[in-house]
Amino acid sequence: MNSTGIHHIPVGDAEVAVHTAGSGVPLLLLHAFPLDHSMWLGQQPLADQVRLIVPDLRGFGASRGGPPESMAQLADDTVALLDALHVAGPAVVCGVSMGGYVAQHVAVRHPDRVAALILVDTKLEADTLEARAGRAELAAKVGRLGLGILADAMIPRLLAARRPSHPAADRDRIETLLRHTITAQSTAAVQAALGALGGRPDMSGAMGRVVAPVLLVTGAEDVITPPACAEHAAALIADAKLLIVPEAGHLVPLERPDVFNAAALEFLRELPGDRLRGAGPA
Repeated sequence: MNSTGIHHIPVGDAEVAVHTAGSGVPLLLLHAFPLDHSMWLGQQPLADQVRLIVPDLRGFGASRGGPPESMAQLADDTVALLDALHVAGPAVVCGVSMGGYVAQHVAVRHPDRVAALILVDTKLEADTLEARAGRAELAAKVGRLGLGILADAMIPRLLAARRPSHPAADRDRIETLLRHTITAQSTAAVQAALGALGGRPDMSGAMGRVVAPVLLVTGAEDVITPPACAEHAAALIADAKLLIVPEAGHLVPLERPDVFNAAALEFLRELPGDRLRGAGPA
């Protein structure tokens, strides 16, 4: 299943929609909450050099079936998806925000499937009790008022500040994409994901034992997982590099695709050959 296109893959009690393009080293891109594969459109040029695998996590986008229950479940879904796509060797696993939490669980639960990690605008720590309560309150509000209230609450916090030097049309395009994507999701999946995010464990200890190379990327203006979160992770992970991207918030690949794509390719070029041995189709 190397051909470019969208596939629907049975994974447990769900059917995961996955977009694939290109060939070579598998690069798995895991989206943020409450988005889907469309946040990665700016990474399509990477398909000229790698095999892009871009799923909608269960419950989101065009995926169907049971809503997400935990980050561990989503990680196991991800490995089952790689199996179905005949990716027997290690892949480079990249995740933003919620996708970063999933990527961490893939690395800890299935270390032999991970050649390297790219963790973007995410953190290792669990939610505080206050943050967990906030997610529960937001889930209840979404149930009462709909997904528009979620878009209203999240979009201003997902992006860096507007700047006169940046074309307003570009910012408007990103905000329109985010609003369309958020409001197109399943209310049940959003509510379930909020619970799963709130209940995720602290990964600091487990990630401190990960031996795969890790690239940590964060927006300098990220107010959801500020640069201090990435700096903390960089201090704990043995083989970690840190990139703080100016004029970017919580969605670096969407806000600064040029910077992100260049950094990702440089990271891949610098990986030791033994990390990529066996990567690709079985």
